[in-house]
Amino acid sequence: MLTKKVIFLGSKPIGYECLQYLIAQSQTLNIEIIGILTHSRSEFGSAHDLTQLATQHNIPILPSLDDMPPCDIIYSVQYHQILTQEHINKASIIAVNLHMAPLPEYRGSNQFSFAIIEGKTEFGTTIHRIDHRIDHGDILFQKRFPIPPGTWVQDLYQLTYNASLNLFRQTLGHIITGNYQPVPQSILAGKYGTSLHYRSEMSALKHIDLNWQKEIIEQHIRATSMPGFEPPYCIIDGKKVYFTTTPQ
Repeated sequence: MLTKKVIFLGSKPIGYECLQYLIAQSQTLNIEIIGILTHSRSEFGSAHDLTQLATQHNIPILPSLDDMPPCDIIYSVQYHQILTQEHINKASIIAVNLHMAPLPEYRGSNQFSFAIIEGKTEFGTTIHRIDHRIDHGDILFQKRFPIPPGTWVQDLYQLTYNASLNLFRQTLGHIITGNYQPVPQSILAGKYGTSLHYRSEMSALKHIDLNWQKEIIEQHIRATSMPGFEPPYCIIDGKKVYFTTTPQ
């Protein structure tokens, strides 16, 4: 079997752990990681440095998407840039993305917060084909799970993190060998609906109106209180007053 050439795009702790697993399985799966693209995220600390991990294993660090060489597979995990069709075409077999949310319901960003605000009882994680639209390609693998009552955004993130890492590990071999059946998202849109959210929406989600009903205020606080980021707030006398939690 010919060695398949893989380019990895990723960031954040989940990207680090997926790259670490990809490296560990490279001989078993007969793959060569010919480059990575990443960017640092200071809010997650320095313990998950993908550049350092790649350097330790002599994997080239690519300057930009435009510098990607031809490969067999592109695998993206929490990478921040949108790939053009020209970038996607660098992969002769497939370009895939691990999206930490169920599709087609939650494309884009801030999916954890919106799920809590909308009172969803189910969430999930998805591996899908990359096309030129945001989180729009065919679904290859998906794992869904219940959202416990009263869940905070950090808890939902951790549940999704664990499910995402497990899904990546369980399906990596299938992605490499082509053992999957793509499902167009349009087939599921009637059942689950669809939405697309952007990072710029987060500030509005955190702005709490004290005239809201108690349940709505509580929902927004649970949905936007993420350690390392600006807390939810209200405006009193023209100043931001933050909502913070205290240890029990």
